[in-house]
Amino acid sequence: MTSHPTGTREDWLAARLELLQAEKELTRQSDALAQRRQALPWVRVDKDYRFDTDEGPASLPDLFNGCSQLLVYHFMFGPDFAAGCPSCSMIADGFNGFAVHLAHHDVMLWAVSRAPLAKLKTYKKRMGWTFPWASSAGSDFNFDFNVSITEDQQRKGGTEYNYQPSPARSAADVPPKAAQVASTCGTDGATFMRDRPGMSAFVCEDGVIYHTYSAYARGLDGLWGSYQWLDRAPKGRNESGMWWRRHDEYGAH
Repeated sequence: MTSHPTGTREDWLAARLELLQAEKELTRQSDALAQRRQALPWVRVDKDYRFDTDEGPASLPDLFNGCSQLLVYHFMFGPDFAAGCPSCSMIADGFNGFAVHLAHHDVMLWAVSRAPLAKLKTYKKRMGWTFPWASSAGSDFNFDFNVSITEDQQRKGGTEYNYQPSPARSAADVPPKAAQVASTCGTDGATFMRDRPGMSAFVCEDGVIYHTYSAYARGLDGLWGSYQWLDRAPKGRNESGMWWRRHDEYGAH
């Protein structure tokens, strides 16, 4: 017999109507937060970032592809990785479906990683993805938007991530979970931790590019589509460790 509280349909409806009011308030708060994001001051981007894409070399303005807005997902796939981060991969599984809708609403969506384009193309084919994915290899793009650090910066600490300074970390000072995930990417824990997840937003007005917003860590929760469904499932996220895999690594269900 279940240990969860049970009741009549009337009990459920009364509790559901009370919860509905809280959900509506959360929706209003979310709308207000979105307005605050859009009200942030824009920061002009003058640096000439270069990328490798399926269509050839590209600049940051090129990634807009005729749209006035650009969303970049900073996908954890470093130069020394053999495969992309499984968490980023789970998030990216949703990109195929809505990238086309965004593009028809004046917003281009790209993933950007430091791995060379050949690696990205191979992994993209494996995952069955069609969304645009650019390599920033040789560019300062990932470093300037605080999602990548050098080995020296990692050792010394003090670089910014999620708007806070990162601690100094030696090669031996790697959390077991990070080492475990790193092994699924074909690299070691310290190397894996030199790339971090995030997203950044840009706008182009009168030929000038501006950086408008970035989010990192739990700030990406809203982009993780599977979690939005789990939060509405009877047992919620119900997590014990890292339960997810790349979608082609699960056994039969």
